[in-house]
Amino acid sequence: MLSRDDMHEYQLRAVDFVKEKKRCMLLLQMGLGKTVSTLTAIADLKDSFAINKVLVIAPLRVANSVWKQEAELWDHLRHLRFSICTGPARRRLASLHMDADVYVINRENVPWLQKQYEKNWPFDCVVVDESSSFKSPSSLRFKALRRTLPYTDYMILLTGTPSPNGLLDLWSQAYLVDYGEALGRTMGSYKSRFFEPDYMGYSFVPREGADSKIWDLLRNISLSMRSEDYLQLEEEIHIVERVDMPANARRDYAELEKEFLIEINNEEIEAINAAVLAGKLLQFANGAMYTDANGSWSLTHDAKIEALREIVEQNESENILVAYNFKSDLDRLRAAFPDAAVLDKNHSTQERWNNREIKMLLAHPASAGHGLNLQRGGSMIVWFGLNWSLEYYQQFNARLSRQGQMEPVRIVHIVANDTIDDKVLGALRDKDATQSDLLKALRS
Repeated sequence: MLSRDDMHEYQLRAVDFVKEKKRCMLLLQMGLGKTVSTLTAIADLKDSFAINKVLVIAPLRVANSVWKQEAELWDHLRHLRFSICTGPARRRLASLHMDADVYVINRENVPWLQKQYEKNWPFDCVVVDESSSFKSPSSLRFKALRRTLPYTDYMILLTGTPSPNGLLDLWSQAYLVDYGEALGRTMGSYKSRFFEPDYMGYSFVPREGADSKIWDLLRNISLSMRSEDYLQLEEEIHIVERVDMPANARRDYAELEKEFLIEINNEEIEAINAAVLAGKLLQFANGAMYTDANGSWSLTHDAKIEALREIVEQNESENILVAYNFKSDLDRLRAAFPDAAVLDKNHSTQERWNNREIKMLLAHPASAGHGLNLQRGGSMIVWFGLNWSLEYYQQFNARLSRQGQMEPVRIVHIVANDTIDDKVLGALRDKDATQSDLLKALRS
């Protein structure tokens, strides 16, 4: 169990910033602990009776699990009571009427929530996780949240990419914090002050020196932190992004694990021994299972694909190296991310990555484990699917975490909760990832 003493100095600085400013933006890169920092500030403010009712607005998967799970990891946050207000309207309403400290809703339902309460808005503290999704002032979610501002004392915006498409993205987020004091009361005034239309008149480009002026104006309400400013370059940041499989997939997984046999989409799949079962469970956890020896596969769930979408959204300025385990993973990844490139034997692919021309590079650890220098192309690895080879794991991570890398490397593991993923990740962490150890863990 982690305690407040385990928090880093920069995380505590973020806590103090929230408590001091009341309305602010925390611009923290993934891996710097924006969730625990915000929850710690919330706990302190609750304990001092400065706030009463907290609303967290987040992407759906994050709303369903991440905030509550993070609180359970820290001793000083375990007393916080959460109510998850997602799903059908009836369930959302029931969750809103529960007695809790923190209410969590997905961002798509903000217009619905605002209509439920209108002028009786009960949340005096609102946290917007990944606030760049509110960057459009014409969106329904922004307009709805804007109406709640007179009733909200604390407004905390969290993102690592506040302006993924340019400086125009900043106005609506800043407005939610300070009612337009920094960047203007309207988007039109912001544009006319800092931008000019291009020669075609269809888009706006910043005037000379506008970027530094804009950031100076936001300095008082924002705290910006990048991993390279607070961590040693040789220090890897390991992050676990947990996903919950849908209920029907959870039942099927349990049946396969117990019976060595399952029927998926009218296809009977059998594991003839523990080694085969281990492979089948890894396939299932990733979201697809092979149904025959010819490579045909059947979908089991898309939870990991959706998690990767969110990671991409949260890190729009990053180039991401994605590790997949099975050919079925690659098929699904290419369908979900059609602009992604696949690491092949063509040297030009490696060159394009290192020239930062590729936003997502899909690679199998067996083919990218040795000899490739990819450190100039990016600093983030996502393990979409784990395997039990410690050598593959370490060597793949070393493609980015090596001499010449200019930023700390973030290694993100997408893990399906309560599956074989946990056993594999545990074995890798113990540096004891042999197949026999994995099978032993599986039997236990």
